[in-house]
Formats: sequence, C-alpha cells, structure tokens
Amino acid sequence: MNINRFLTVILLFLSLLLVGLSNTHAEIIKGKDYKVLSNPQSTQNESGIEVIEFFWYGCPHCNNLHPHIKAWLENIPEDVHFRYVPAIFRSNWVPGAKAFYTMEAIGATGILHDRIYDAIHRDKVNLTQEPVLFDWVAKQGVDREEFVNAYNSFGIQNQVARSTQMTRQYQLTGVPALVIDGRYMTSGKKGGTPQDAIKVLEALLEKVRAEKE
Repeated sequence: MNINRFLTVILLFLSLLLVGLSNTHAEIIKGKDYKVLSNPQSTQNESGIEVIEFFWYGCPHCNNLHPHIKAWLENIPEDVHFRYVPAIFRSNWVPGAKAFYTMEAIGATGILHDRIYDAIHRDKVNLTQEPVLFDWVAKQGVDREEFVNAYNSFGIQNQVARSTQMTRQYQLTGVPALVIDGRYMTSGKKGGTPQDAIKVLEALLEKVRAEKE
C-alpha cells in the first residue's frame, strides 16, 4: 500500500474513533450534568415542555449564558415554552427582580433586559440602588415616572414574593439554573461552557420528549 494512502486510512480511522468518543462523552449524566428535583413542580402550560431560566442580573455566569440563551430562543422548538424567572437569595437581589417584572408590566423588556446585563457587567453601574436604577432607566428612553409607579406597585411586590417562593420550591442553590418540565435542573456540565449548558438543555428536552411518548 502506498505510504500516503496508508496514512490517510489511519487518519480517517482515528477521526472516526474520536467522533465516537465525543458522542459517548456527550451523554448527560444524572447527578453530574443535571439533577432530578425531589419535589417536581407543576408547569404553566401542559401542552408542551416548560423551560425556566432562573437568573440574577448581577451574576457573571448568567451574563455569560444570556447571549447563548437569546440565540437559542431565536429557533426555539415548537413544543417548548420558555420563561425567565429572577431568583432571589438575598435582599440585594430584589431590585433586579422588581426591575424585571416592571419592564414586563410596561412592555419595556425588549429595551431593557439586555442593557441591564451590559450596564452591570460592562459599565459597572450599581443598579441595586433604586435612585441609580431609575435614572438609568430614564436614560434608556423609558418613561421614568411610569417605571417607578409600576416598580412600587402591589402587583410587582406580589410577583417578587412569588419569585422568592419559587427559589425555595425549586431547591435552587445558585444561578443560572435551567429547569426543564418542572423535573430536571441543570446549569450545564460541571466546569463547562455556556455552549455546554445549551447542549445539556437540548439533551434534557429530548429525554422529556422520549418519556412523554
């Protein structure tokens, strides 16, 4: 056999072997890549598969994952219903949760959601201070008075209380946390990348689909 042809065959064999190994390593492992909630939670829409991202604007890992979630949502599967829920572990997480629900209430999510991450992590603006938050919102072209009134409303307080309750019910230990079908939770592979988190999410969606058949 020609030496060049022999080397080509060897390289092809090695590449196929590596593909096989990578596929094996792509298998998600319970207890490592995801966990099963001991108390499964009901979902808002039983006609599909619910995915929740629990987040905090001040979390650097949430900031890193956010653009990947946003890109994934551009081609979200038809059977998946996605929603963001701000987690609340400490009192300084409350302003971010209130800001999120306020922007939803006044229809400003498209304007503010991405920009809050940038303001905190790129521009180092302390949006946990409400006067700073309100002034910053006004600079984004959002009506300051409308935002403040909604922010301080009883309805927003109720949603924040619900977020606090959900943080406990879903047994969160940190963020970001992706919950699939109210049963499985992941933040991606241990020590992995945001891309790994998306891969684990998609694998869990396939797992849920298979279980529903």
